[in-house]
Amino acid sequence: MSWWTMNGLDKDDGSRQMEERFNRIAEAGFDGINGFVPAPEEADNWRKLLNKYGLSFSVNAYPKSAADMAQFLSKAKLFGQIDFINAQVLTPFLYGQSAERLISEINALSNEAGIPVYIETHRGTITQDLIRTVRYAEHIEDLRFTIDFSHYVVAGEMHTVSEEAETLLQKLLTRTSSIHARVSNGEQIQVDVGECGEHPMMRHFERWWRSGMTNWLNDNNLDRPFPFICELGPPPYAITIDEYGDRRREIGDRWSQSLVFAQIARSIWKDIPK
Repeated sequence: MSWWTMNGLDKDDGSRQMEERFNRIAEAGFDGINGFVPAPEEADNWRKLLNKYGLSFSVNAYPKSAADMAQFLSKAKLFGQIDFINAQVLTPFLYGQSAERLISEINALSNEAGIPVYIETHRGTITQDLIRTVRYAEHIEDLRFTIDFSHYVVAGEMHTVSEEAETLLQKLLTRTSSIHARVSNGEQIQVDVGECGEHPMMRHFERWWRSGMTNWLNDNNLDRPFPFICELGPPPYAITIDEYGDRRREIGDRWSQSLVFAQIARSIWKDIPK
């Protein structure tokens, strides 16, 4: 479960005690939390609660350079207990060999630190363009992704998914190391898919999730868990019915939608031959 998703879920607008959120996540059957490196004064409490509730931990990084990534990895190693880092590389105007050099430098730092770093497919970052991201995968042998295709669906206005788009998306799925669960309808980045996933775009995302999981399994990764993260952002990321106001009245229920995604993911995973 994404710690970001927990923002604003409570009736008291987020003042619920931290441990209550841990308990809610664990009771719902989630195995871990994807969040941020805790501040030094909060680190001991995070370690205690992660151990108490038996939850794994991964974090997000937002580097603009190899130096940024090196500094972040130092903080991650100091905290410990971090399974992997999801990186949004905030250089959207960097491309070609310069972009490939930066990604390769990040991968080298990851290997040196002994903490996996997965580059997220995300708008406004080094991977914002589907075509050039495929080129990264073709040119960088050890590049691994956190797959969140909602960004490519909304950027490409994919109300339907063309054969050309599917071919490129499938190329990226061969490098899947993690998945962020969010569904776009081609107009909005994050939509409610219904109580049982009835939204027609859900079928595409189910296919992509299955393909990513299958490719990951074929890479012989059975000795460690596969990170599938339910990541539904709070307003202003989420659609609200008071766009003209303070943007707090959401159309959908992010918690119940997270449970829908988790159930779908478990069903897909169970159905894949191991």
